[in-house]
Amino acid sequence: MGDDPNRPGLADTPRRVAESYGEFFAGLGTDPLDLLQDTIPVGPTTGELVLVRDLAFRSVCEHHLLPFLGRAHIAYLPGEKVVGLGRLPALVDCLAARPQVQERLTEEIAEALQTGLEPRGILVVLDAVHGCVTTRGSRQVNSSTVTLAVRGELAEPARRAEVMALIGAGS
Repeated sequence: MGDDPNRPGLADTPRRVAESYGEFFAGLGTDPLDLLQDTIPVGPTTGELVLVRDLAFRSVCEHHLLPFLGRAHIAYLPGEKVVGLGRLPALVDCLAARPQVQERLTEEIAEALQTGLEPRGILVVLDAVHGCVTTRGSRQVNSSTVTLAVRGELAEPARRAEVMALIGAGS
């Protein structure tokens, strides 16, 4: 940068950056499926839909090592089991705490839910603001990026539209 790395304001910066990166990338050592192990069997009385909206998350773009911040919306049609609702934000946090791209993060959340819960359908929406878009280059400060992953019965257009409407109704 051209600054004196020994001046008082920067002297502890390497330690602080290392601690930050340890937190930002803490998901690297965690198996997300471990978070979905404690399921609740529900059999044929599962209800029609589980939807958790507006889960705040943060991740770090692997291309620029800049943060992206957003909201995750997770919907699934239970099969034979459900998971405690607190496990869903924990799953998002685990997968987001890795060097990421939003497109892959969306798919990883859907795949973990598919493997861990075996639901009849899944819909995952991420809406995030990227530091690499808002603070450098084009500097589009009012933009966000939306990604979507859909599996099973929720891929059917009418079901998909219904869930998207429910997500939008929460805003």
